[in-house]
Amino acid sequence: MNRTRIAELLRADPSDAPIRLMGWVRTRRGSKRVNFLAVNDGSCLESIQVVVGGDDVPNFDEVQRITTGCAVDVEGRLVASQGKGQSVEVQATAVRVLGWAEGEAYPLQKKGHTLEFLRQIAHLRPRTNTFGAVFRVRNALADAIHRFFQSRGFVWVHTPILTGSDCEGAGEMFHVTTHDLAGGAPYDPASDFFGKPVHLTVSGQLEGELFATALGDIYTFGPTFRAENSNTPRHLAEFWMVEPEMAFCDLAGDMDLAEDFVKAIIRDVLSGCGADLEFLQERYDKELLATLQHIVASSFERITYTEAIRLLAESGESFEYPTEWGHDLQTEHERWLTEQYFQRPVIVCDYPRDIKAFYMRQNEDGKTVAAMDVLFPRIGEIIGGSQREERLDRLQARIRELGIDEKTLWWYLETRRFGTVPHAGFGLGLERCVQFVTGMANIRDVIPFPRTPGSADF
Repeated sequence: MNRTRIAELLRADPSDAPIRLMGWVRTRRGSKRVNFLAVNDGSCLESIQVVVGGDDVPNFDEVQRITTGCAVDVEGRLVASQGKGQSVEVQATAVRVLGWAEGEAYPLQKKGHTLEFLRQIAHLRPRTNTFGAVFRVRNALADAIHRFFQSRGFVWVHTPILTGSDCEGAGEMFHVTTHDLAGGAPYDPASDFFGKPVHLTVSGQLEGELFATALGDIYTFGPTFRAENSNTPRHLAEFWMVEPEMAFCDLAGDMDLAEDFVKAIIRDVLSGCGADLEFLQERYDKELLATLQHIVASSFERITYTEAIRLLAESGESFEYPTEWGHDLQTEHERWLTEQYFQRPVIVCDYPRDIKAFYMRQNEDGKTVAAMDVLFPRIGEIIGGSQREERLDRLQARIRELGIDEKTLWWYLETRRFGTVPHAGFGLGLERCVQFVTGMANIRDVIPFPRTPGSADF
């Protein structure tokens, strides 16, 4: 298809050369002699003005019936604009309507729409300025993630969506079966499709560890699922995770990589999505660019969980949740550390073993594990990770202590029997990251089609 994207046209010089563009009409205005179409094709925030003269196209009567939302194919010449607000415009020589929009029935008329309303028409909301900007930023972040790891020699591993293991041990899983359970017959796993209980994955970490102990440095990047009945602006039932895993790596190396990683991907978005970020700052978060630039320029503070608890206890603040040793940090605690006390990102490490997963390496004090969380201002935790327990005896003892069936993890345990090595990794939820980088308040507005309790539309 011989067409030019609008993002390229807006950067081009008005050469008067023939061009062809296709897109959707945002607005039409004009008279009986000339019409002006604002056309956008999703390649950038800005639309381009198309000038259609009554003597220049044979179907001018049809052009005058164009409404917001119509899809058009335009041929013409790129010329210097005679009006205000744009440097170039298209002088049309042909306009063809590819798809008509049904006038006032089209939901995205030129007026303000609430984000709540736009969630109800998620099939159309990418055509708005807001969601065009959000999803271009999301694309840029995903691209930056791949480039960060690929440039460092990491191998992208595609871990399974269907799995028989529960990585986090929380039991909040979506079970998958071919059985018809509506009849009330008892469920028999042995006669099911896989011959045993299977669910949608909550993490690719365990499988990722297997490849790290063979290929060295790997990362997984794909959808994960959690059946947590939390109907909040911070939770989704389906979300994307990136999870690097490094062989011959300890907790210090894990923290180093996490800091380099988040700085690099934010830096890439700042350099590549300037117009979109400026728009989102104007509409949704007045401090967005300053916050992102602060993250990139900061040296992350590193403290232990024990030190964090001491600072919180001595703060004099009236927190809603306890700040006693052994309790997990809550968002209010994480934000106080990053916004009030250190005023920069913080990495907290060495958490109590009793509040962390079975696979985390146990420290010699017998009370803590080699885990770490990266905390950002305004949102709290954005990355969680750990050095993994590579010692077979320690891992088996912890699994038994938690009542986990060793038989379901026989393959995982074998990596500790055959050439075990220290290794570490972390996980970053893509949607939480997009939410931070775009300044959007609700996580449902940073994923194309949100899956939440009671909602699986589109």
